[in-house]
Amino acid sequence: MTTLRLILGDQLNENHSWFQNPDPQIHYLLMEMRQETDYVKHHVQKICAFFLSMRRFSEKLKKLDFQVHYLRLDDPKNFQTLENNLDHFLTKLKCDRFEWQLPDEWRLDQQLKNFFTSHDFEGGPVDSEHFLTDRGEVETYFEGKKQYLMENFYRALRRRDNILMEGTKPTGGIWNYDAENRKAYDGSVNFSRGPIPKNNVQEILTMLEDSEVSMIGTLKPEEMNWPVDRNQALEQLEWFCSEALPHFGTFQDALTEKDPFLFHSRLSYALNTKMLHPREVIGQALESWENNPEDISLAQVEGFIRQILGWREYMRGIYWAKMPEYQSMNYFGFKRPLPEFFWTGETKMRCVGQAIRQSLEHAYAHHIQRLMVTGNFAMLAGVNPDEVDRWYLGIYIDALEWVELPNTRGMSQYADGGLLASKPYAASANYLNKMGDHCKICYYDPKQRMGEKACPFNSFYWAFLVNQREKLGKNPRLGNSYQTWDRMDPEIQKDLLKQSESYQEQIEKL
Repeated sequence: MTTLRLILGDQLNENHSWFQNPDPQIHYLLMEMRQETDYVKHHVQKICAFFLSMRRFSEKLKKLDFQVHYLRLDDPKNFQTLENNLDHFLTKLKCDRFEWQLPDEWRLDQQLKNFFTSHDFEGGPVDSEHFLTDRGEVETYFEGKKQYLMENFYRALRRRDNILMEGTKPTGGIWNYDAENRKAYDGSVNFSRGPIPKNNVQEILTMLEDSEVSMIGTLKPEEMNWPVDRNQALEQLEWFCSEALPHFGTFQDALTEKDPFLFHSRLSYALNTKMLHPREVIGQALESWENNPEDISLAQVEGFIRQILGWREYMRGIYWAKMPEYQSMNYFGFKRPLPEFFWTGETKMRCVGQAIRQSLEHAYAHHIQRLMVTGNFAMLAGVNPDEVDRWYLGIYIDALEWVELPNTRGMSQYADGGLLASKPYAASANYLNKMGDHCKICYYDPKQRMGEKACPFNSFYWAFLVNQREKLGKNPRLGNSYQTWDRMDPEIQKDLLKQSESYQEQIEKL
């Protein structure tokens, strides 16, 4: 029996059970397709990284004597859609059986289900053997509950897998060290960039340009600095655990002009393409902490593990529990288009401009830049969450819909009405000034609420709360903010709303 096995671009897992032993009757297929380059406008580094990673993975399998077929984007026999290409190879290879690993994106899952049911093949889907929870585990865990809060789920996984546990109690007596993970970077600790792979993607870039693929961002083709194979990913992991982890937790929320990466791991692309397994990432972080307790505190390692074991698994669970309805949720009914400066970084708001320019240059911004700078601004400005989703999905190298959508539509935009977050992540300039150094050199003054130099985040914040009071007024976590507003002089209230309205009207000039 001849079998065709499909490998998607984010399924580059060398340790999958598929690859234990080569079999001449089993063929493997990887494809570069316009279907995937064009569904949103992607960052040039994202497309190049995926294609180079796929090519490296393909070549490795071939060296191990697996029957591998690789379809380049510019191949004249590339039909550019999943279904048509599959039909071609299944017919060409005279296959009786078709198998695929469960996709992590709903649209691809539906495509493959529909394709398989419309054909008469044996086979079907298998697990990707990557995640620490099943697709439906979050939904089962929160059955009957209106809110899906991460913390309880995270603790359950800690208990299940015996991670940072002493019997039934958390190591150190505390489950979550988030309160110790919120310090601004003060320059007291030096940082290093770590390994910088020099992957050359000139061939791929030329192909994309010749094919007229529409892209955003910048790239030096001889310097694709992201890990694009497992060896490079392992080197990145080793560097992080030895050099950056000792300071990660402390400064993970910091906003700074000094470095775009600071102590962040930059492992998300390698994880999301499955070059690394979350269990080995957690395992190495734990080992580094256990071997170097004098350099790596419990707060550092817990803060990192929470991102992998907690947020990553939780976001995937939310996605599969609530799709496809989740992708159209718009709790506030926002309709504003995304400001043009999200594509250029040309704005006088220093924190916003810096986050956007960094994203355009590196296809990367850390979670606070995404959540509390660009995401916070988009929500306060009333931007349509559809446009926010498309921007985040396109611009970041690690953005796949299963992780991007709940993070943006749910967490940063509160468009799900509080299913995921207990309150909107809305903040005025005070938070941004406290967490970073952008305000010191900004055109706007974070302490001013009115006037030409008043930071837009201030009036936008108050106008957002006032305009959404019917929906948010009873939220206990916003009680203090609404009390503060109610105590304000009515004239100040009036001026703040007028300031916000004026800035909204000239938003492209901010």
